[in-house]
Amino acid sequence: MAEADASPELLVDLALSVGAAVAWSLDLATDELTWTTGMAEMTGLAADALHDRVSALVAPLALTARSAPVWEEFDLEQPCEGADGTVRWLQFRARLTSHEGRRRLVGVVTNVTGRRTERQELSDLTDRYRLLVDLSPDGIVVHEAGTLVYANPAAVRFVRASSTADLIGRPITDFVHTDSVAAMLERIAELTEPGAVTETTEVALQRLDGGVLDIESVSVRTTWEGRPAYQVIMRDVSAQKAAAAALHYQAALVAHVSDALVATTATGTVTSWNPAAESIYGHCAAEAIGRPIEELVGAALDPATVLEVGGVAQADHRDASGRPLAVRVSVARMPDGYVLICADETARRRAEQYFTTVVAAIEEGVIVIASNGEVESVNPAAERILGINEKETLGAPSSLAELYDEDGTRIPPERYPTVHTRTTGEPRNGQIVCAARPDGTRVWMSMSCRALNPDEGLPATVVISFSDITERRMIEGRREHEATHDALTGLVNRTVAIEQLSHANRVGRSGATAVLFIDLDKFKVINDSLGHSVGDKVLQIVGERLRDGTRRSDVVGRLGGDEFAVISHGVASADSAQGLAAHIRAELNRPVVVDGRSLHLDASIGIVIAGPDDPRDGEALLSDADLAMYHAKTQGRGQHAFFDVELRERSQRRMRLEQDLRAAPREGQLWLAYQPIVDLRSGRATAVEGLARWTHPRFGSISPGEFIPLAEESDLINLLGEHVLRVAIAEIIELRARHPDLGLTVNVSVRQLDHDRLVRAVGAATEATGLPTGALCLEITESAIMRDPVSAARTLNALRELGARLAIDDFGTGYSSLAQLLTLPLDMLKIDQTFTARLGDAADFKNAEAILRSIIAMAHAVDLSVVAEGVENSRQFEVLRELECDAAQGFYLGRPVPAGSLNLAL
Repeated sequence: MAEADASPELLVDLALSVGAAVAWSLDLATDELTWTTGMAEMTGLAADALHDRVSALVAPLALTARSAPVWEEFDLEQPCEGADGTVRWLQFRARLTSHEGRRRLVGVVTNVTGRRTERQELSDLTDRYRLLVDLSPDGIVVHEAGTLVYANPAAVRFVRASSTADLIGRPITDFVHTDSVAAMLERIAELTEPGAVTETTEVALQRLDGGVLDIESVSVRTTWEGRPAYQVIMRDVSAQKAAAAALHYQAALVAHVSDALVATTATGTVTSWNPAAESIYGHCAAEAIGRPIEELVGAALDPATVLEVGGVAQADHRDASGRPLAVRVSVARMPDGYVLICADETARRRAEQYFTTVVAAIEEGVIVIASNGEVESVNPAAERILGINEKETLGAPSSLAELYDEDGTRIPPERYPTVHTRTTGEPRNGQIVCAARPDGTRVWMSMSCRALNPDEGLPATVVISFSDITERRMIEGRREHEATHDALTGLVNRTVAIEQLSHANRVGRSGATAVLFIDLDKFKVINDSLGHSVGDKVLQIVGERLRDGTRRSDVVGRLGGDEFAVISHGVASADSAQGLAAHIRAELNRPVVVDGRSLHLDASIGIVIAGPDDPRDGEALLSDADLAMYHAKTQGRGQHAFFDVELRERSQRRMRLEQDLRAAPREGQLWLAYQPIVDLRSGRATAVEGLARWTHPRFGSISPGEFIPLAEESDLINLLGEHVLRVAIAEIIELRARHPDLGLTVNVSVRQLDHDRLVRAVGAATEATGLPTGALCLEITESAIMRDPVSAARTLNALRELGARLAIDDFGTGYSSLAQLLTLPLDMLKIDQTFTARLGDAADFKNAEAILRSIIAMAHAVDLSVVAEGVENSRQFEVLRELECDAAQGFYLGRPVPAGSLNLAL
């Protein structure tokens, strides 16, 4: 065939890419195929078949090239059977060219049979290696960058996975116990070169089911898809470790077994002597090994003879001291001698003798039931506990006594514990049952049943042991009652009340549930005046009246102190709950006679109505009822109130304010407003009263009427009062720089009078600022003084000793008299604003004027200066001046303002 007509450069380029080759060319327009010399040798084809066969071999390339762009390259491997029958693999590489509009494939062909064979051999080798890996009993995984990329079936089994998909893509550390992770990472970090191998290491493999498998692990540095990776080979050593443990156990067994284990040669010379042999025969191992066995056991002993009679024989031996021993000898042949087990049955026989005595003497009942279900033996304790007679019981069926479970349900005879153990061999331990005695009484027992000889098969002979726990059950019952009931009244306690109010207890009930939270009014007076013993009796009577005055289905509980609850299910309406509250109050209003005294009681009641779908739990319902009760108390004693959401919101606001009040002084939220006190004779402001103000970051300005009582109830009043005192004294110092004679009055809470710290705080504040104590006047309300006159007098005298002036505030609103006040070291009397306000009422003017005249005259008579509060107009101002009142304060004379805004020029 003609030489292939292609450019030399193109042919050289193709030839260089394949090595030894024959060039060829195909005109796509005429299908003319040409090649260079050597095509016959390259293909192995005969000359007459060469053109057709080569054309067929390149035909796929020609077909593809017809629609391809110029200069696209093609590559095709084809098998070619030569004239001698051998098959060669030929690689045809070509490039599509175009010259003067004629498209031509120009290419080379080369023999790639050898390379193809190598690839096949490599593929076969890879398949064999993969088969070996897949069938390996060792787990093999590959991880790259810490992530599993391969796992063989053994590895899947090791971690209890269902398939490789459960492993691939997961971190290798997921399958290493946390205790082994750090060490594993250190080992593979040392593998810096491909082929590097770690030492074999024991690792705890973490299974997917949460279990752990002990393995031996080797890691090899390798590559995966050209990237560094690690191949891990894991061998399950759990069986090996179990075998080692078993060997260790066997060795320990030999060392600790109670029978003598002795090994001898074929001639009877001792080669092994365990600790039990030392104990039984009195010879230590060092002196026993190497001596004839007969010398050590003190009697003739031929192991071969024992084997001839079945391998077990009873024998009489003697220990080193000559003491006789009853021994059962068992012999087994070994390759180099014998192993003898010498069981000392002397103690067993003695124990058998003791057993009957012990069983007869113990407090626990013991009965043996034969495999046929009949009673074989009964010890005296069993006779006493069950109230039976041994002679009458022997041979009777084991179901002779009726048994009941802990709920009081009769247990069918076929389900008796003895029947279960006799038919299954399974033990029963500590089962609580109640047995009926022949005399009709019942006894509670803790019963255990075991097969007497587990190896004898089924049905088994059963030994029953039981103890009388009747008294313990009674104690437990009392404890359970005490845990759920109030000890004083016998009513259910708070825990049970909450449980009764749980959502689960209310779902499915018809109607709503009413919760009545009951608090006895002024019960503390009874306790304080008549003593707690009388108070306890009153509480008991209240409990009885609540129980008797409600339905049987209602739950009555004592929550603590003088607080009770009534839970009434199936309430039709709020009116029904209100009627129940009125009925309860009527019951409690009846006179209570205790120790000859007739006492009158009343109660405040908070009511919550909860429907079956109400999401509140028992704790929340009680809390809401408690809020309603406190709201009822604010309306006066002996009232009831229903809960509404506003109560909870007010309670939450109150709680928030209490929490925030603790931080208010520190965060600068508390400040003082000052109101001038004006001398009515001169018209000049001689003092200012410091009034606490609170600007809350969320709620804004909080009224003193709200936060002062809150501070008193939460023990914050001392903190608040001391802060007000320090700030007021610091600011009055600045004001006195412009008004040297200006005095300061500050209110003192009733709770502050109960603490010595008030005196210390006043002394410290005046000393630190240099304020003369005579410029400071402390105002105490009339009711605060009369709450505890003795304690108040003690505190006021201490303040007077410091030099502070003292004033009685809001005079006329309490129950004191000037005679009582004369006993206190007071300097000033401040008339409550309610009296001043009455001067503006034409109808009441004369009475108000007369009362004020009397108060001023009496105060002046005992050297007390008088300040009238609440002056709001000129008429009040002029009347008070005419009545010779010393000073006044009020909006007419100046509103409370910050110190910087205070105007003292009147």
